[in-house]
Amino acid sequence: MSTYVYGITAGSHPALPDGMGGVGDPARPVRILKEGDLAAIVSDAPEGLRPKRKDLIAHQNVLAEAGAAACVLPMRFGSVAQDDAAVTGVLAERADHYKERLRALEGKVEYNIKASHVEEAVLHHVMAQNQEIRALAEANRQAGGGGYEERLRLGELVAAAVQAKEAEDAAELRRVLEPAAAAESVGPESTGWLVNVSYLVARDTAESFLAAVAQACEAHPHLDVRVNGPLPPYSFVEPGPAEPAGSAIGGTGGIGTGTE
Repeated sequence: MSTYVYGITAGSHPALPDGMGGVGDPARPVRILKEGDLAAIVSDAPEGLRPKRKDLIAHQNVLAEAGAAACVLPMRFGSVAQDDAAVTGVLAERADHYKERLRALEGKVEYNIKASHVEEAVLHHVMAQNQEIRALAEANRQAGGGGYEERLRLGELVAAAVQAKEAEDAAELRRVLEPAAAAESVGPESTGWLVNVSYLVARDTAESFLAAVAQACEAHPHLDVRVNGPLPPYSFVEPGPAEPAGSAIGGTGGIGTGTE
């Protein structure tokens, strides 16, 4: 029977609630495998697991329950090992790495920040700040819309100004938020977002971090800022050394950091 892995924690982690269920239909009972000073939070892996909403939520709920009691290194959705022995083998092989990560992430959570421009507001800002754009727009207006070349030139100028403003705002938002966090991890670029960054934040300073986000939003009303968290620190569980052949904990999908 394959083993589904939710996360890795210290061997001293408090017991989970009796009858706690994880992924699968019916939900597979969650249990703890211990190896030395480490433990893995696992269940049997259901056949044909796919990232359906019910199972994604179950995965997150197990991590939330376990993480409320002590630090847990979260595995991404779909992390499956051949069997229990493969899991404990990886714990033994990577013991030093996992212990270091548990120490580094103790008492910390992740917040993912995405930001985009409010289109009308940023266009107004660009027009107000760029004399060349204002002059060309006014000339086109007086000419009844302007010719093709003039309209094309105006569009190119606006696009370039907006792109420059995106880079400027992304750098400014990160500059404001970085001091309020213990670490940051830049997420993959995606269409529509000028910022996609995850921050590692100590639980006892979360209010200060969220206050910094609120201040940044107030200072930049042309930004649409989305906050997702607190989350398990997915983006800060760095990969360890290569696993021995046949002992890998593989994945079939990912809820990742909430950054998708």
